[in-house]
Amino acid sequence: MRKSFALLVLGISAISISSYSQGPSVPRPRILGIDHVSFYTTALDGVTALYSGTLGLASAAPVESGGLLRYMVGRQWIGYSAAPDPKATDRMDHVAFTTDNVGALRRYLIAEGVKAPAVEGHADHSLSFTVADPEGHRVEFVERDKSEGSTPTADSAISRHMIHTGFVVYHRNAEDHFYHDILGFRLYWHGHDKRDTPDDWVAMQVPDGTDWLEYMLNQPEHMDLQLTGVMNHISLGVADMKKAQSIMESHGWKPHGDEEAEIGKDGKWQLDVFDPDLSRVELMEFKPTQKPCCNDFTGPHPTE
Repeated sequence: MRKSFALLVLGISAISISSYSQGPSVPRPRILGIDHVSFYTTALDGVTALYSGTLGLASAAPVESGGLLRYMVGRQWIGYSAAPDPKATDRMDHVAFTTDNVGALRRYLIAEGVKAPAVEGHADHSLSFTVADPEGHRVEFVERDKSEGSTPTADSAISRHMIHTGFVVYHRNAEDHFYHDILGFRLYWHGHDKRDTPDDWVAMQVPDGTDWLEYMLNQPEHMDLQLTGVMNHISLGVADMKKAQSIMESHGWKPHGDEEAEIGKDGKWQLDVFDPDLSRVELMEFKPTQKPCCNDFTGPHPTE
């Protein structure tokens, strides 16, 4: 009798657990694209020279605590704050993606086992919260004020669309679980530097837009400021690289060092410039001009 009762209890428990695990999950709100990317700097004057001068972007007052200045790329922006440790080799602070319902996204992530702090408000009336991905990168989700108008774009601006951001990834499976399985990011393109080797770059497109996050793979555990700056980067989309280069030259820029246009492994024209702390700003054409080296694109290309 006692054995039968125990089996009955176990059966009820199993049914309850099964019913709970198969119940309706919390729906994921849309994730639309990149909202902003923030860096640290030790030389704000040099940052101003690059973004306001060479790239012709309009500046705006900071909206986040500790921010010094930000530069507008259409409605997106690049922010800078003072480096808390000038000797540190990583100048990327955080990346941020837009969502149409920040509260619901927070509830969704909590339901998926992700620790998510309370939603905070900002000076521009946006709402956001920040989490850490499996490798510790700070990732913010932002809901814009729906009454916010379009931000005026400077006529001299080299770009009106930040199409991707990238950072070093050491454990692709763990990052894929977070970005693909939980957040719904999808593969856009992947490739490698040398033939018959594992992927060096994996582009993961947001689920409800064309912007993407690029995994920078196969890097050493300890990197200096220069290599980290190359890997942890942003990319500004341009329709015509020759025209973009001509605009920069009209602003007084002259190519030097590694700052020259070339076709990347993905078949797109690209050109790199660097801020004073060696963080890379990659200019990239929206569409490829030749077939990519390794794999075809699997998602739509961004536009201006």
